[in-house]
Amino acid sequence: MSDEQDKPTLTRKPLGLKRTVEAGQVQQQFSHGRRNTVVVEVKRRRVLGRPGDPAPEPVVEEVAPAPAPAPVAAPAPAPKPAAPRASENDSLMSRQERQVQLLREAEEARMSSLEDNRRREEAARARAAEEEKQRAEQSAAKPAEPAPAPTPVAAETVAEAPAVEAPQAEAAAPRAAPSAAPAPRRFTPVEAPKRPEPKRPDPKVSRGGDSRRQSGKLTVTRALNEDEGARARSLAALKRAREKEKRSHTASSGPREKQVREVVVPESITVAELANRMAEKTGDLVKALFRLGSPSASTDTIDQDIAELLVTEFGHEIIRVSEGDVDIRHDEDIDDAEHLKPRAPVVTIMGHVDHGKTSLLDALRGANVVAGEAGGITQHIGAYQVKTPDGSLVTFLDTPGHEAFTEMRQRGANVTDIVILVVAADDGLKPQSIEAIAHAKAAGVPIIVAINKVDKEGANPQRVRERLLEHELVVEEMGGDVQNVEVSALKKTGLDKLLGAIAVQAEIMELKANPDRAAEGTVVEAKLDKGRGPVATILVRRGTLKVGDIFVCGAESGRVRALIDDQGKQIKSATPSMPVEVLGLGGVPMAGDTLTVVENEARAREVATYRQEQATRKRTVQAPVSLEGMFEALADKTNVIQFPVIIKGDVQGSVEAIVNALNKLSTDEIRVRVLQSGAGAITESDVTLAAATKAPIIGFNVRPNPKAREIAKRENVRFMYHDVIYHLTDEIRKEMAGELGPERIETVVGRAEVKDVFPAGKRDKAAGLLVLEGIIRKGLHARLTRDDVIVSATTIASLRRFKDDVAEVRAGLECGVVLSDTNDIKAGDNLEVFEVEMRDRTL
Repeated sequence: MSDEQDKPTLTRKPLGLKRTVEAGQVQQQFSHGRRNTVVVEVKRRRVLGRPGDPAPEPVVEEVAPAPAPAPVAAPAPAPKPAAPRASENDSLMSRQERQVQLLREAEEARMSSLEDNRRREEAARARAAEEEKQRAEQSAAKPAEPAPAPTPVAAETVAEAPAVEAPQAEAAAPRAAPSAAPAPRRFTPVEAPKRPEPKRPDPKVSRGGDSRRQSGKLTVTRALNEDEGARARSLAALKRAREKEKRSHTASSGPREKQVREVVVPESITVAELANRMAEKTGDLVKALFRLGSPSASTDTIDQDIAELLVTEFGHEIIRVSEGDVDIRHDEDIDDAEHLKPRAPVVTIMGHVDHGKTSLLDALRGANVVAGEAGGITQHIGAYQVKTPDGSLVTFLDTPGHEAFTEMRQRGANVTDIVILVVAADDGLKPQSIEAIAHAKAAGVPIIVAINKVDKEGANPQRVRERLLEHELVVEEMGGDVQNVEVSALKKTGLDKLLGAIAVQAEIMELKANPDRAAEGTVVEAKLDKGRGPVATILVRRGTLKVGDIFVCGAESGRVRALIDDQGKQIKSATPSMPVEVLGLGGVPMAGDTLTVVENEARAREVATYRQEQATRKRTVQAPVSLEGMFEALADKTNVIQFPVIIKGDVQGSVEAIVNALNKLSTDEIRVRVLQSGAGAITESDVTLAAATKAPIIGFNVRPNPKAREIAKRENVRFMYHDVIYHLTDEIRKEMAGELGPERIETVVGRAEVKDVFPAGKRDKAAGLLVLEGIIRKGLHARLTRDDVIVSATTIASLRRFKDDVAEVRAGLECGVVLSDTNDIKAGDNLEVFEVEMRDRTL
């Protein structure tokens, strides 16, 4: 009965599979009569065997006891000793790690076997040499007895024995007898060494799944077993060791020859960078600088002269470069004559405003560009390509005729081959016509005179030809070499003759370019489009511009994303003399900049960064300070009124023309100050700047975005929208005149001399006057002078003749006056009377 109570009472088992964990209660006894009851869990390992195998003995593991109140029970019986397990390392290794270890062990065994074979071969060769030497000595001592040669079987056996050590081989090989002919030697074959077979994991443990699940975990046993878990030498380490040994055998003992380098040295360079380019130690350069008397640290900057001394001292060759070498030089890049091919002529149409330039071009193209121009005048440069009836191509550039677009006309004359001067037959030569002649002569391009509007009443083409003689243009009818054609853009007459004159002039010039090279072109116009970003109209001068080309354009760089011709169609490439719109620029370039295709993006960024630095340096450079300049600047700050404006336009050329036109409005009293200008829509930054400076924003063919409008409404910023340039200049002129206020004009109407002074009332004094010239009226402004010095500026408060009040007194008569605000009157003073008129100012 007591035995049954001493057994641990187990909980009720539910129906199902056999449980591997059983719980019981054990009572622990301590000193001084203390007791503690704990719950003990008994865990048995579940081992799955194959059908027919004997049932394995259960393996019992004890789990850490957990304290819990329970009735007292007897100690549990000790479990049976566990069956021998598989190796801990094998159980904790995954299949992939085991495979890698086996491959490494196999490779190490192979390498060890090869090393043993090499040693045995060396030992065999040494023995063969020694035996040969002994046989030679024996033959010298006994010439009648020939020395037996070693059998090939022996050498072959020695060479093929893979696992015999050198001492064993020497002991096993019989030596030749010094006396009579030795018996044939026999070699015992040696068994080849067996490679260690890879250890296979215990199938019982593997099938249990317990070791595979914990193979990647770090246990105490695995951490303490350093020898078993040591990492083997890798294949790469073995290769490096073998290469190092080979280099040690083959390396020459003599010193290596010093390598002479070509060192590129800019205008300024640090000591560390120079040492890096010379492949020398920085400390050696610092020591050399101390010897040269110019102590410097590794981070100090030295100039080219000191760098040349260092490079020469260390035995290298120097190559001097400057910052300007980074930029691209187009004058040095000249194409060979055999690579040149004929190209289309570039023709620029120039002339005075409203003489029919765009209408003439529309007649040639069969389009209607003039209908889309604001105010009926051209305010942009347009580039078009026309196909003539004979199949040849001609590129036309249409330039504005307004006086504000001088720079546009100049750019058009610089990039063209032929200039067509359009002159209205009923209007004759005008200022912009004369300016166009000057631009064409400065550019050195031939001129063809197109006398337009010959169908109008009052047209006189002969008068135009005579007026051209004043500017050294002699037409062919008068014995000169300048071609002239009478045309009518409205009736489309004389167009064939004009195209024929262009073809003749182009044939005389023999225009050629190389299409098989990197493209170069000129920016005719540039703008910031809302949907497409920066867009530039490029006239290709030479080479072929393709989609994907990397280029640098002025201070901007980019990649050609798309090419659009004058008809609005996308094309893949543009040949010489073809105008295209280029998309893919990093920013809006300046009109007149040169586009150049480069080899990679790094080169494009380098050139663009250098040009930006040069532009910034040029913009921020300070003029030499002089005393006169300081006084002029001080006078400008104190007397001249600043009229700030912010200008945004649709294209860069229009912005440039507006800035120049507004600067011409400046006078000695008020001056236009352009805070910011650029192409593109009006943005939030423009509005913020205008709000801070109280400047109006001029929008030429552009409008603000919604966010900018919201800020402008909140900050009360004023917008001035225009699409015709002369309307813009008129309004700015009125604004500037309003800033100055009305103009005060004084007109002297009479002079008088003070004969005597009389008291008039308690405080006032009356002056008796003799009117010398003019008239004196009551209420007019007056100056009282004494010895030609102004004593006071006042007005005539009262005018009397005898005792009667009168309105005016003429010359030669006497009168009495009372002056307001002054009583400092003496006999002999002079009184000057004048009228004041306030007029609106005009600039």
